[in-house]
Amino acid sequence: MATTTTRPQHPRQSAAGTRLLGTATRYSAARCTVLALCAVAGSGATLLLPLAIGRALDAVLTGHLTGGDTDATRWILACAALIGAGALLDAVDGVLTGTTNARTTAWLRGRVVRHVLAVGPRTTARFAPGDLVARLIDNAAHAGVAPATFAALLAALVTPLGAIVALALIDGWLAVAFVAGAPVLFLLLRAFVRVSSDCVARYQHVQGDIAGRLSEAVGGARTIAAAHTEDKEAARVLRSLPELARQGHRMWRVQGRSQAQAVAVAPLLQLAVAAVAGHLVLQERISIGDLLAASRYAVLATGVGMLVGQLGGLVRARAAARRLGEVLAEPETVHGTAGLPPTGGLLELCGVRVSRGGRTVLDGVDLTVPAGGTVAVVGRSGAGKSLLASLAGRLTDPDEGVVRLDGVPLDSLGREELRREVGYAFERPALLGETLEGTIGFGAPRPAPERVREAARAARADTFITRLPDGYATRCAEAPLSGGEAQRLGLARAFARGGRLLILDDAMSSLDTVTEHHIAEALLRHTPHRSRLIIAHRAATAARADAVAWLHEGRIRAMGTHAELWERPEYREVFGA
Repeated sequence: MATTTTRPQHPRQSAAGTRLLGTATRYSAARCTVLALCAVAGSGATLLLPLAIGRALDAVLTGHLTGGDTDATRWILACAALIGAGALLDAVDGVLTGTTNARTTAWLRGRVVRHVLAVGPRTTARFAPGDLVARLIDNAAHAGVAPATFAALLAALVTPLGAIVALALIDGWLAVAFVAGAPVLFLLLRAFVRVSSDCVARYQHVQGDIAGRLSEAVGGARTIAAAHTEDKEAARVLRSLPELARQGHRMWRVQGRSQAQAVAVAPLLQLAVAAVAGHLVLQERISIGDLLAASRYAVLATGVGMLVGQLGGLVRARAAARRLGEVLAEPETVHGTAGLPPTGGLLELCGVRVSRGGRTVLDGVDLTVPAGGTVAVVGRSGAGKSLLASLAGRLTDPDEGVVRLDGVPLDSLGREELRREVGYAFERPALLGETLEGTIGFGAPRPAPERVREAARAARADTFITRLPDGYATRCAEAPLSGGEAQRLGLARAFARGGRLLILDDAMSSLDTVTEHHIAEALLRHTPHRSRLIIAHRAATAARADAVAWLHEGRIRAMGTHAELWERPEYREVFGA
């Protein structure tokens, strides 16, 4: 069972997250450029407005003294135009931001999903399913806002920097009064980013841990209910909730404290600028309108302290990108380009060794399935049977040794040929098609409808499918399937596929004895030119195989026919006899 733990970020994982954000930003470059231009234009309108207001005030005062108001009207109209332009640009900014966030998030999710599928089943050995879902949904959404937030942040810096320049243009001493206290704001923002990064990363790790345990509990809901351990499981799932709350409160405290400090410093800077501007008015170096404009520019300049929220968004995006980077750091399964001979089916496992969780599960396994033959693998729980089945069709790779199909190593085969020639049926098949017919024909290329129905009859699935009101067109979500019926659909899907090797990983464990007997006969009759590797838990299934491989503590203890091995008491104990 996959687990996740809260641990420090590895530098390579941090770099992978940063690269991912860079790639996402390049993906959204066009939209982000337009967004930045709109934001800069909006900042320009914001910066021009205090000047226009100041000039309008001066014009009103001058016109009142001289009896003319033409200039005042012109400046008032300019103020109205700037306000209207700012409102329009804000609306465009909102639409572009939402669109960019949605598209970037969708792109991130698509990239991670494609990578997870390219890595294969090894991903769920590294990450719990619930944790993967949390990363794909929540973390991708947080990382997806980074390009738009970054563009908005760069544009937002134009306003305070432009306000400082405007203060200098009105009078240099006004800019000096503000710049003297600006380093305090810079230090506050720097401290916020440093502390916030740590608590956000911890929060997201704990969140993923809870999601992983919740997924496990949902998957085992029937077992939990039967064992009457609901309270115990709820406590296990929510065990990290106090830590999640602690990190969440810490995150909000950090942001609130930084916001409060910035708000406390900002009025002091504004008062300093206003005091200097008042002194300059008394000396008649600037006008009353300039005083009003300077007071507005001081407010805009201290807006750098209001960037805490945007910086917080970037911090969360970076932490989320690191968690996505951990998934993307898993190497994809590399396929070769070799092909197979026209016919065959000879499967060979030579010196195979595999370790999981620091324990050697398979140790020096040698196994041969002759072309067109049937070999059953039996053994106690934990002997490594399912892992051996995964190796046989390259759902996983051995740490040592080689697996060959008709003399060609599986890792040398192309992906399409490998999946075309190797078919699987599992204990708990995933019903991925929209309808029952789609489920049986799931895969590429899609089998013809006649082949789908022939495979369903061979797997004894046709009998219950035709009793449903919509038959093969019944939606999977609306079909009341038992465990045995789901297994029969999985077997039908395996039968419907072509290929030279069929692997059944405990795929008949939920069938009654009569149905299993009929399917076992159909298995040999329906796939006469296929080799078959069967993970068997019943003596009757092993008895129908040409040979039985007895797996014990990661090694092949003995191999022979079921009748030959049955003479040994230890073998009979495998089946509880």
